[in-house]
Amino acid sequence: MTGTGNSHEHPITQSFIIDGASCASCVRTIEQALLAVDGVDEASMNLAQRTVTVTGIASPEVLIKAVEQAGYHASRCDETSDETALDEKEKADKAYYQRLMREMTIALSLGIPLMLYSIAIGEMSVTTTAERIVWFIVGVLTFAVLYFSGRHFFVGAWQSLLNHSANMDTLIALGTGTAWLYSMVVVFFPALVPAMARHVYFEASAMIIGLINLGLALEVKARGRTSEAIQRLIGLQARTARVIRDGKEVDIAIDQVLSGDRVRVRPGEKIPVDGEVTEGHTAIDESMLTGEPMPVEKHRGDEVVAGTLNKSGSIVFEATRVGKETALARIISMVKRAQNSKPPIGRLADVISAYFVPVVMIIAILSALMWLNFGPAPTVAFAMVSATSVLIIACPCALGLATPMSVMVGVGKAAEAGVLIRNGEALQASSKITTMILDKTGTITLGAPQVTRIHRVGATDDNEVLQLAAGLEAGSEHPLALAIVESAKKQAVVLEQADKFQAIAGHGVEGIVRGHALLLGNEKLMRDQSIEIEPHIDIAQAMAEEAQTPMYLAVDGQLAAIIAVADPIKDDAISAIQRLQKQGIRVVMLTGDNRATAKAVADKVGIREFFAEVLPEDKSDKVAELQSKGEIVGMTGDGINDAPALALANVGFAIGTGTDVAIESADITLMRGSLHGLADAIAVSKATLRNIKQNLFGAFIYNLAGVPFAAGLFYPLFGVLLSPVIAGAAMAFSSLTVVSNANRLRLFKAQEH
Repeated sequence: MTGTGNSHEHPITQSFIIDGASCASCVRTIEQALLAVDGVDEASMNLAQRTVTVTGIASPEVLIKAVEQAGYHASRCDETSDETALDEKEKADKAYYQRLMREMTIALSLGIPLMLYSIAIGEMSVTTTAERIVWFIVGVLTFAVLYFSGRHFFVGAWQSLLNHSANMDTLIALGTGTAWLYSMVVVFFPALVPAMARHVYFEASAMIIGLINLGLALEVKARGRTSEAIQRLIGLQARTARVIRDGKEVDIAIDQVLSGDRVRVRPGEKIPVDGEVTEGHTAIDESMLTGEPMPVEKHRGDEVVAGTLNKSGSIVFEATRVGKETALARIISMVKRAQNSKPPIGRLADVISAYFVPVVMIIAILSALMWLNFGPAPTVAFAMVSATSVLIIACPCALGLATPMSVMVGVGKAAEAGVLIRNGEALQASSKITTMILDKTGTITLGAPQVTRIHRVGATDDNEVLQLAAGLEAGSEHPLALAIVESAKKQAVVLEQADKFQAIAGHGVEGIVRGHALLLGNEKLMRDQSIEIEPHIDIAQAMAEEAQTPMYLAVDGQLAAIIAVADPIKDDAISAIQRLQKQGIRVVMLTGDNRATAKAVADKVGIREFFAEVLPEDKSDKVAELQSKGEIVGMTGDGINDAPALALANVGFAIGTGTDVAIESADITLMRGSLHGLADAIAVSKATLRNIKQNLFGAFIYNLAGVPFAAGLFYPLFGVLLSPVIAGAAMAFSSLTVVSNANRLRLFKAQEH
């Protein structure tokens, strides 16, 4: 793909701050303007954050020009520092809030006295020359209000007109402008207007501008609270690092830390960048990233992650990932992208907004015509009031905010629970999951085999068994061998060197430790070597039925012990699976293990359906099989060997530690190893979708109910016609209602276990 301004061979994602956008119609106009640029693949705007994310090969200069030609202003987001960008955004929001409050004060300073006068004195009619002079002065003051406090509405409306579109600014400018022009006609040419219609509506223009600015200001204030999740994540970053260079420890800014630097961290300090421990040991609190409350022990060779808190010991580690490459930086980037993304339900508002404003303008014209032809006297005044009220009350501000506000809060809440949601599609799809497939190893189980039981026959104690078995297995890379060696190390058993070690394929190993001839392996090995095991076969079978692998240890031709090795089930797997089942989700287990082991694990955790002996390349077939039966499938695995199944599933969940590639590859990443993250993710997803639906319903119902009322449909029945001032107040506070409802999500507790 080539074209003017294309400066990148591979698609990249860029973010821009947009100024001048005010409603769902603006969002659609900006997105369409960007999508029309050669080299743009995707463009998605978040009205709540006033940002747009563009993916493609077009240069930033070309993209900014496209936005400006559409009638808006764009500037590229600061790429150097998330903290700097957030500070700049906060400053911009504060300045915008102060400007709106200033404009609101100017408008209401005129509007409120005029409204009080109309209430106390009555109709503001023009009958005498003196009244014409007074109202002319008021008209000039109102024009000043429209200029100083409402200029941005009129500029936006004019730019929309030049781009052959219409938005919220169009409706406000038409409404307030019509009220002012009508009033000035009454002042200058009262003879042209019937006596009963010689009423001025300067208070309506001033009050509407004031109230809408107040609503926008309160919305900006409330909107700032939705970015708390990002603020907290950015707050986790250390500002400096203590680096050892040339034998000296120096404090430097974290953006100056280089990969390979040796960094010292003392108790109570944050880990500044990702790395690997080279000296010392400590316990690190990783709860701010994973949601896991218990500190994690770290020794030489263990990984540490930026943003986590060193609790006890002093350590030195080698920096492996710095700057934007750290897990925390990637998490912040992922959360920001997800907050900017748009779930399918959000596109409904975009589609409706494309037709909404033009339809409203037609309704306003039809309403005015109906009043002029069939309404009571003064028909001109009634026609103007109804048309203005329709234009004002129908402004689709709330419509544009309904989805992004909820998505921002929902994604933030999920991140707080250690759940990273990649995009809006995954957020919405998670709420509809009917079947959850769980990979066994590393998902339901710990993924690291351990010695779970030792049945002694001829040996004197467990340590002796471990010393001999671990000495024999020390040179093996087999997972079962590693489990025995690790158990010996945990028991502080001194390992002996094995002589004449030999692996017997498919059976076990043999060798000499401390002068004793050892055999360690399965039942067939024992029988081939004529070791007497008959009295103990029942014990081995019982181990197998409990998903444990029995290994026979023979010393000098005699059975010494049976060692049971198993991949333990995670402590909270049972309760997490029960949570999923209580949510009405069908839970299915998938494993490459034999049927007996699979059944034992499934029975323990309460799963009734499982597929055993499934090869990694066949896992995706099982996903497709369930989908063909109409199931919405979630797949949970480690994000690497389960990749095909994760990709095919409606939603792929990766069990990660925050430093895994899974962060970048899965639809949703669970930072903790706990399956409760699944239930948390689904709970947050359902709560967010429920909140979006509430917002959309409120915005639609508000407009659907408000427009007929403003048009005067109920005037013949009840004699009531909506005042443009009331319409302006209602429209302004409708956006605030949507923002407030979205912020209710901040009180949602995902973790119910």
